[in-house]
Amino acid sequence: MKNLRKKTSYFSARRVATLAVLTAMGLIMFMVESLFPPLFLPGAKMGLSNIFSLLTLFVLGPTEAIILVVIRTTLGSIFTGNISTIMYSLTAGLVSVVVSVILVEFIYPKVSIVAISVVAAVMHNLTQNIVFCLVSNTPEMFSYMPWLALLGVVAGIIVGFAVWFILRAVPTRIFVGVADQLETE
Repeated sequence: MKNLRKKTSYFSARRVATLAVLTAMGLIMFMVESLFPPLFLPGAKMGLSNIFSLLTLFVLGPTEAIILVVIRTTLGSIFTGNISTIMYSLTAGLVSVVVSVILVEFIYPKVSIVAISVVAAVMHNLTQNIVFCLVSNTPEMFSYMPWLALLGVVAGIIVGFAVWFILRAVPTRIFVGVADQLETE
């Protein structure tokens, strides 16, 4: 699948509205997922809100994907009442989206959307754990790294296939139409 977006450096009303909708969908997913107990390890979540981050990267671009992560994580931590999420999730989210941007810009389509998602998810989990170890001064938590990497692989596969499926199932003309309309304004 080719990259559907064109290079642009400005924000039109349509582009901002599209970003707002994707951010709202990611925020809703973030909040719904926060209602469920952790998976296997303390604090471990599937990260389904990252579907919208990766989708934004492919449809709108890297700047918009970074903006989405910052807004979603900040509002999500405020709305769920867990302000410490900003410290851990925002740092990890920014690292993972930057890694995704680098992979999409320089290696995609030689690697799949699922592979990009897996690398981003593993980086997210490892970054969160590193931040936790540094903030809490508990180096023993580094022993969780292999398990967090494994959970990242599973989460990355799920998120990657979801994005791949969305880009395949939704008619291409819709994404191309959005990207083209965004470019003409």
